[in-house]
Amino acid sequence: VQLQASGGGLVQAGDSLSLSCAASGRTLSRYDLSWFRQSPGKEREFVAAIRWSGGRTFYADSVKGRFTISRDSAKNTVDLRMNSPKPEDTAVYYCAATPSAILSRIPVHSVYEYWGQGTLVTVSS
Repeated sequence: VQLQASGGGLVQAGDSLSLSCAASGRTLSRYDLSWFRQSPGKEREFVAAIRWSGGRTFYADSVKGRFTISRDSAKNTVDLRMNSPKPEDTAVYYCAATPSAILSRIPVHSVYEYWGQGTLVTVSS
């Protein structure tokens, strides 16, 4: 699976920003697609995931209620809508894919076989 992330940039706290991840190379029906993020000096952390088949979603507590992950089956894209971003959301955001994992493993970055190149999101206060 090849993944191409886009949409990062500078955004003011309280505004909104959308990231998109274009997937190619495999049929995604048995995959989980996720967004992770990493800021300097910190571990890569889980943000949100969507199970391609059925569309079930999962969120980190830190973004629940503010971010929305969705998929477009026609375009083979996974989007992350970031509403009311905070300065602490500043990070490089990565999309990732793995054959569908057991639920408890979805937030674990080492589970994921395929990664996009990352896109920087900077939230100003």
